Amino acid sequence: MNQAVLLNRFKSESVATASPAKLLTMLYDRLVLDLDRGIEALNRDDRAEANAQLTHAQEIIHELRASLDVNAWDGAQGLLDLYGYLLTELVGANIARSVTRVTACRDLILPLRDAWHEAAASTTLAGTSAQAARAVAAAAADPAGHQPIGDLGVA
Repeated sequence: MNQAVLLNRFKSESVATASPAKLLTMLYDRLVLDLDRGIEALNRDDRAEANAQLTHAQEIIHELRASLDVNAWDGAQGLLDLYGYLLTELVGANIARSVTRVTACRDLILPLRDAWHEAAASTTLAGTSAQAARAVAAAAADPAGHQPIGDLGVA
């Protein structure tokens, strides 16, 4: 069996056996990676690669949006709105070839990604979703960076 087949099998098994918290952090990590790669491709004027990376980032945001339980907490609608904004910005950035717009999206995603990592670690260590919710509430800010957004309700 060649190495590429083994790597694909390993990735598939990693996703299939991951906890919901781990899956979420994996999605956010890949989202940031896609945005970084999209920025690099735009800087190189590699339109095809930028399109591929930004389109994949949009697919991840669609998945995050679809998995969001808007009834789980009061701030869920705000997160849903943020996902909608990010989708609109990434489509526009792709069309306009705007590094600035992609970078702005990345800057909005990074605190959320970090908060999810902290929440996942709290869940793993403490075994309770309440502690994870507190970790996210303490670490995540709204898009303007003013108020904590609370427990991110993902189904």
